[in-house]
Amino acid sequence: MHIRLINPNSTASMTNQALESALRVANAATHVSAVNPTRTPVSIEGSADEALAVPDMLSEIRKGEGEGVDAYVIACFDDPGLHAAREVAKGPVIGICQAAVQVAMTISRRFSVVTTLPRSVPIIEDIVQAYGAGHHCRAVHAIDLPVLGLEEDPETAERLLIETIERAKLYDRAEAIILGCAGMSSLCDRLAKATGVPVIDGVTAALKIAEALVGAGYVTSKVNAYDFPRQKGAAPADADLPLRAANS
Repeated sequence: MHIRLINPNSTASMTNQALESALRVANAATHVSAVNPTRTPVSIEGSADEALAVPDMLSEIRKGEGEGVDAYVIACFDDPGLHAAREVAKGPVIGICQAAVQVAMTISRRFSVVTTLPRSVPIIEDIVQAYGAGHHCRAVHAIDLPVLGLEEDPETAERLLIETIERAKLYDRAEAIILGCAGMSSLCDRLAKATGVPVIDGVTAALKIAEALVGAGYVTSKVNAYDFPRQKGAAPADADLPLRAANS
């Protein structure tokens, strides 16, 4: 099977890091490729960045459809454009937040999320709630470090993550921790070892879920909501004439 990891931002080093994490857990027979657009924001930090990233991300999925890709992993924790991507793709499309939440709810009763910036906290809270896990999620914490800071200052990032996970264990009584950024994936094993709590990386979780779905023969339903987008012709040149007439 061929699974494609798509990083919606344009930072190639982050794409490569996520790919390395995915390859570490992929089955030997699974071909994993990774791409990122080149015209999107260098990091996804907020709803505006998400909106700017989605069109080019969908273009990458359309390319993958032409290449026979079996499933896709959207390697951004906000799961940007996930529903739109499922309309475009025939095979499964897995968001790393949804995958991480599903794993956390399977291996623990209560979990917390650790992410990068405070502005991401309400976004992640809403996503977790939408996935039906609001009761299970104790809290979403931010280490107050930008996404690119994970690469620029990895020692500080790891220290802040360990400190925050320890607080979540103590005050949230969290039984598992989700890493709320694809850029944290390379730290997952070290953080689990340092803190003694299961630490879940959405990239590896999504890759294994994608493998399972493809292996079982499941594809995206094309009945109603996730049907392929309807083909539409260009709007006529005088499409706005009624509006102008109404305002005249």
